Amino acid sequence: MTEKRQTLRVEGRDVQVSNLEKILYPAGKFTKGHVIDYYIRISEYLLPHLKDRPCSLKRYPDGIRGKFFWAKDAPRYTPEWVQRFSVPRKGKTGEIHYILINDLPTLVWVANAASLELHPFLHRAPRIEYPTSLVFDLDPGKSADILTCIQAAFFLRALLDELNLTAFAKVSGSKGLQVYVPLNGKLTYAVGEPFAKTVAEFMTQRHPGLIVANMAKNLRSGKVFIDWSQNSEAKTTVAAYSLRAKQDRPYVSMPVDWDELRAALRAKDARRLYFGPQEALKRATKTGDLFAPVESLKQVLPPESRKLA
Repeated sequence: MTEKRQTLRVEGRDVQVSNLEKILYPAGKFTKGHVIDYYIRISEYLLPHLKDRPCSLKRYPDGIRGKFFWAKDAPRYTPEWVQRFSVPRKGKTGEIHYILINDLPTLVWVANAASLELHPFLHRAPRIEYPTSLVFDLDPGKSADILTCIQAAFFLRALLDELNLTAFAKVSGSKGLQVYVPLNGKLTYAVGEPFAKTVAEFMTQRHPGLIVANMAKNLRSGKVFIDWSQNSEAKTTVAAYSLRAKQDRPYVSMPVDWDELRAALRAKDARRLYFGPQEALKRATKTGDLFAPVESLKQVLPPESRKLA
């Protein structure tokens, strides 16, 4: 098939795009053009959560039914104006040149490369040893679902409340949800990851019938796995407002408030927690960025947290 190219003028930059009519999500015939349009329209809310964060891109050049690959290193054809941040490869020679999605032209460029999912690190360049948040990734096992994750999230929130830590939630756009604890201070991964692991293990003691902190999948049936390992300096987590590529229909990783989660749980209605692109855009316009405090709220782990260990 002949590649159809054109140029978009985006904030003073010429961005080359191609094959805008190519279908990436079969349901609803959601095309690459739709993907780019969504990312342009959501950029006001998305870009603050990507600012200065090295980013791994999950690319689907042939759509969500085709093969995907993770793109970490900026390719040779990356435009000069795209900002990058280099990190030494672990245990190897050379560097990984991560892309920083710091502006709308860069966002359009990565969207045109069929980067459906955007996965930033918890740190910002150049302070790569300092995560700005802790994140607990709640993943339902077999015969569990997102409503089961909500139950676990409220128990987790109760523990964090005991530690005087404010937490924010977003649905993953897939099966589970994530709970973020803003830090925005001087806590390092060397402290944050063990703390997150201790919290997850403590939750299994409090709620053994619901929560598991062990990564073995055979232990997760009917339960929620709290993935504390996302707090490693080597891990990324899908960004708020990123599209997901899990189903034939596009859904968005969307911030939600705790009252919404409670209402969905009471109604036993998981459908309330799946947001398509248009729903996400209307919702963000109405509510504003519910995740904005994650980028600004400063918190420290209290002395009482040592008791968990």
